Amino acid sequence: QQGFGECCLPTPTMAHQGDVANFLGNHLTSLRKRRSILTLVVTPVLSRGATFPPVIDMRLRPRITRFLEPIGKALAAVGMTPTAMTVLGLVIVIAGSVVIATEALRVGASIVLLGSLLDGLDGAVARASNRVTAKGAFLDSAFDRLGEIAAFAGLGVAMAGESRAMLLIVLAVGGALLVPYMRARAEAEGHDGGGGLMGRAERIILFTLGLILGFVEPMLWTFVVLVWLTVVVRFVKTYRSIE
Repeated sequence: QQGFGECCLPTPTMAHQGDVANFLGNHLTSLRKRRSILTLVVTPVLSRGATFPPVIDMRLRPRITRFLEPIGKALAAVGMTPTAMTVLGLVIVIAGSVVIATEALRVGASIVLLGSLLDGLDGAVARASNRVTAKGAFLDSAFDRLGEIAAFAGLGVAMAGESRAMLLIVLAVGGALLVPYMRARAEAEGHDGGGGLMGRAERIILFTLGLILGFVEPMLWTFVVLVWLTVVVRFVKTYRSIE
């Protein structure tokens, strides 16, 4: 011991068994309290299926519908049909997507936004002309998906060569297509497939504003996170509803 200098080291004191028990007991109590707080916060969210209603689709849609009804009546009065509005909206969105592909992002995004707004009038025209049909709803849903694919395809061409942006675009398109798919599958099983933060209106606004304001990559990151969160929310909600 003298050779290694250990005689100069203080002798460690052994803790009393009671002190060890008290130490462990206090820490276990603290962990239980934290677990209880986490349970109180998380359990209600999971028990409701973690449904976060899209702001525009669920809260503002009634107000927007009241605003669009007079426009729909005027268009129906001049002979415009719901199908014509759907097709016109898609054509304008595709035209805007081509402009985006030429790297004129602000102009292209503005055209895409215009086409999406016109496409949103097909329902008002259908109600005004008493032509609300399942066939029309199916056509509108299919054309909505085509429009989203076209817009992101245009952005993909404009961002060619930037691998990170291309990956985000692929993830964004995949999530955007899965969101309505989850709802369709849930409704096919007789359940409500809504919920989440990124309905179609939110996706269009985020996409176009991101391009118009010049925040392309931040928009893509935000889009990917929110759209995939919406996918998870709808999946969990529907899965728990199926017996």
